[in-house]
Amino acid sequence: MPLDLLSTPWALAVMSLLVLGDAFFVVIPGEIAVTALGAISASSGTPPLWAVIGCAGIAAAAGDAACYLIGRTVGTERWRWMRAARVQQALAWARRRLDTGTATVLFTARFVPFARLAINLVAGASRIHPPRYLALVFLAALGWAAYQASVGAIVATLIPGGPVAAVLVSIVVAVGLGAAIDLSTRRLRK
Repeated sequence: MPLDLLSTPWALAVMSLLVLGDAFFVVIPGEIAVTALGAISASSGTPPLWAVIGCAGIAAAAGDAACYLIGRTVGTERWRWMRAARVQQALAWARRRLDTGTATVLFTARFVPFARLAINLVAGASRIHPPRYLALVFLAALGWAAYQASVGAIVATLIPGGPVAAVLVSIVVAVGLGAAIDLSTRRLRK
């Protein structure tokens, strides 16, 4: 019964809401939802993988654009939480990164939850030209969605045991890949 629910259009809507919410609250499992639906798509055929990628990409771009809009209208110091030392450090880091290459930073930040929030807020506060920003964010979001859904789909293709096993293993693989990428980038920075 629960797997039948995952192959309905409601699954795409719920996944999209999780991805959208993940733009603001990094504890929301947007990445896991995309990976899981990618696994379901590959193992059951529905929803189609292109729909998973498209919905996730649009939701991710919308969430990033909303953060940009908040940064553009509110700035980065209005609320108390924005003035906290750790938040200010993250925002200063984001400013430095955006100065060195907007496209590279927007694509990279799409894969790092806390960095993504800081980069998008600072991009708005820095008043990066909206059409350029939106084009870059949309491309980054589609790339991210294709990556997340593909991890689930590839694992589902390689792992026997049906959709449940595919979802569980694909989530573990996605988290492991994310941790490995984080570790690699930390080592490269040092």
